[in-house]
Amino acid sequence: MATNVGNRPRPGVSPTGDNETSSATDERHPVDDLVDYVVSYAREKPEVAALWCLGIGFVLGWKLKPW
Repeated sequence: MATNVGNRPRPGVSPTGDNETSSATDERHPVDDLVDYVVSYAREKPEVAALWCLGIGFVLGWKLKPW
């Protein structure tokens, strides 16, 4: 499902998947995983992602209007 789309290395994990340190075995990266998932979803379904961005922008613009 969620793959490392950006091919950016994670701290403590080598590109081969072997951990560089023993303390990095249980290290989690939820923000990186979420970003990777959103990017891969947007590449698979760009129309849906664009509609979500339009909707979120509309609601934020409506709620944050300066007047």
